[in-house]
Amino acid sequence: MRDAYIELHRAGFAHSVEAWQGNQLVGGLYGVSLGGAFFGESMFAQQRDASKICLVYLSALLRAWDFDCIDCQVTTGHLLRLGAVEIPRALFLQRLERALQAPDRAGPWNLPPGISPLMQD
Repeated sequence: MRDAYIELHRAGFAHSVEAWQGNQLVGGLYGVSLGGAFFGESMFAQQRDASKICLVYLSALLRAWDFDCIDCQVTTGHLLRLGAVEIPRALFLQRLERALQAPDRAGPWNLPPGISPLMQD
């Protein structure tokens, strides 16, 4: 699995969002981007809420880029509190089909100036 993610990263499809405190990585998340969909794989935090902050920034970035969805894979209480919504499989498949028709956003991602988690739809 690790080797597969390294190859996906090299190809520009696997991305991470990281929270740093000085020189120490304290939290983050990673996943795969295809078309207008982001498939979250894992989140971690060594400092409270660090991964949640990363998810909030990722959400703002993907909203600015008109992504259709973030697939969180598993519904959890903290994802629901952050705004995740569980949807029926049929609706997910419809949205996924539409999202995969969008162009891939492969390559390095950087947070552009002006992207804020406080942005509204």
